[in-house]
Amino acid sequence: MAVPAFAAESAPLHQTVKSLQKLEVKSAGNEHFTGEVVTAALYGPQAPSKSYAATVTFSPGARTYWHIHEMGQTLIVTEGTGWTQEWGKKPVMLKPGDIARCPPGVKHWHGGSAKMSMTHIALSEAGGTVTWLEPVSDEDYPKD
Repeated sequence: MAVPAFAAESAPLHQTVKSLQKLEVKSAGNEHFTGEVVTAALYGPQAPSKSYAATVTFSPGARTYWHIHEMGQTLIVTEGTGWTQEWGKKPVMLKPGDIARCPPGVKHWHGGSAKMSMTHIALSEAGGTVTWLEPVSDEDYPKD
């Protein structure tokens, strides 16, 4: 998943509040994605925590390559319709309110549906690697 890499920061001495409308949105590029994907970092890890989160928006037909998170990943769908698939299993449709939990070491992909964009919040832990693999072929990608 193209969640920005973060270095652990010192924990603030107070609660912080950010506006989603003021987050910096960046292209995820095409090194690990098919189609147009944009990300916005929600927060980075603050010691002693290792968690971080970002919003990721996939345009229709856009998707990650197959990949593996050493520390696992959780996706919370907030808008649109999309897909996720674990290697060797059938694709699962994702809709707003769905929570997809991918355990550490499981090969998977996720993205928008062929006809709709999808936005999810991606949660993971710093310190683990993401192993990027091959693209999801057009033949294997669900046509909705």
